[in-house]
Amino acid sequence: MLYEYIKQQYKEAEPIFFSDLERQDISKSALNQQLKKLCDKGLLMKYDTGVYYLPKMTLLHSVVGPNADMVARYRFISKGDNIDGFYGGNSFANQIGITTQVPRVVEIVSNNTNSSDREVKIGNRRFYVRKPVVPITKENVYVLQMLELLKNLDAYLDYSYAEAKDKFAEYISVHGIKRSDVDCYIRNYPVATFKYYYELELDHVLA
Repeated sequence: MLYEYIKQQYKEAEPIFFSDLERQDISKSALNQQLKKLCDKGLLMKYDTGVYYLPKMTLLHSVVGPNADMVARYRFISKGDNIDGFYGGNSFANQIGITTQVPRVVEIVSNNTNSSDREVKIGNRRFYVRKPVVPITKENVYVLQMLELLKNLDAYLDYSYAEAKDKFAEYISVHGIKRSDVDCYIRNYPVATFKYYYELELDHVLA
């Protein structure tokens, strides 16, 4: 029964979290036992503590499962239609092209963590997870991601402000960020965020 449910809800090689399988009609120990039986039969595989997956067979008959980045994305950033976080720091700065630095520890801002900033090890990768200034939703994720980066811009910037402005302008255009979106949230951020926002003249970029 549990296996049928998992087969219906999850794709092969997709992370399955123990917490998502918990139900009121079954105890944690009983659920653990059922998952262990499925793993013993080879129907399910364990990736890490509390993380499982349906094995995917390659043409060469080897098993493929999720990787650490995929597990982190599902746990802290997005799963299905839900948006709970975003990449921050050097990770995001590298994505939008204002730095060439490749982060050793991937920084994530997520609703799915406690109040303390913490380092999380998944597989052989390390992630630094922080709480957002305000809760992240589908509607505000892109503007919050931009404001988070502006908060400590000089720590990540490898290029001139003029070049950074072009990168931010492109990001703003792609995600349809408006001046009213920034006005809703910028006061939740430190003064440095205002400083960089006006230094880059982003107010002139926004509609």
